[in-house]
Amino acid sequence: MKKYNKKLGTIDFGLFAIIMVLVSIGVIMVYSASSYGAFYGPHKDSTYYLKKQGAAAIIGIILMIATIKIDYHKLKKVTPKLMILTVILLCLVFAFPPVNGARRWIRIGVSIQPSEIAKYIVVLYMAKSLSNKGEKVKSFWHGVVPYLIVSGFYAGLVFLEKNLSIAAVIMIVTLIVLYISGARSKHLFFVLLLVGLAGVAGIYFEPFRMKRFMSFLNPWQDSKGTGYQLIQSLLALGSGGIWGVGLGKSRQKCYYIPEPHNDFIFAIIGEELGLIGCIFIVVVFLLFIWRGIVTSIKAKDTYGTLLAIGITSIVAVQATINIAVVTGSMPVTGVPLPFISCGGSSLVFNLMAMGILLNISRQKST
Repeated sequence: MKKYNKKLGTIDFGLFAIIMVLVSIGVIMVYSASSYGAFYGPHKDSTYYLKKQGAAAIIGIILMIATIKIDYHKLKKVTPKLMILTVILLCLVFAFPPVNGARRWIRIGVSIQPSEIAKYIVVLYMAKSLSNKGEKVKSFWHGVVPYLIVSGFYAGLVFLEKNLSIAAVIMIVTLIVLYISGARSKHLFFVLLLVGLAGVAGIYFEPFRMKRFMSFLNPWQDSKGTGYQLIQSLLALGSGGIWGVGLGKSRQKCYYIPEPHNDFIFAIIGEELGLIGCIFIVVVFLLFIWRGIVTSIKAKDTYGTLLAIGITSIVAVQATINIAVVTGSMPVTGVPLPFISCGGSSLVFNLMAMGILLNISRQKST
């Protein structure tokens, strides 16, 4: 049996630098976006969310550095146990009271969001299994359906928590990994068609979703209801102009955009840092995707390739959806902007995943 961890090279420093830039921007912008609400809200402390995000960043970076040193091949052995543990955690959320109608968190002194773990567990499972699948992946029933069932199971549990956005991310990333592993395009197109029809049906037969979709087409039709958040986001982006109104000087964060430090933080970036700031964020994410793809191409084996592309895809899909929602390019849904939106669980687990990605970059094929 091959031993991969005898001689580890250096990490992809470019990728590491990109990750640290995103985390740094996130901590700064969370403070800027949340300071007004935190000071005048129940916390009475303008640095409340800064402290939380800063602590999560420190913990996440420590865990990322630790993960960088662990040979990613060792994950194969613990993947089945992690899958079972994740299912237990996803079920445990129902033992806690809902927040805004959703049950997404386990609160035991600190808040843990199991859906943030689930999306990476699905990637670990698929990379492990598909690396041994070979040409069987070209079969619809043996190469596609089993993964749709497993991913669908985890996505279904996440959906029951009222977290449709992360459930959708799980399924989209599943299709990406299947495509990269060699699944036939016609099989994946058929699955996309079915998912698309199911999505249309889900919107049409659910009055609330239909109303939200119609508000996306014309948010001013219900400017004080379903269209309110998008209108305020567009006002923030528009008032920022090219150069922005200045860091910390956003007006929309003053109780116009609900919880501006979360899913709509990109709107505050646009208002304070302008078009230039938005372009910079998009470019940094594009650089991340580029280095992630390079890491997957240069990986030592198929397992590393699929693991790297899966981890990269999660960040890429989430960033794309978040920016599309904030700019009014798709219906409003709650997907955080990776590394930047406020959220301890999201940041910590994302950084741990980055440690795995950086470990893969250390073990390049020769």
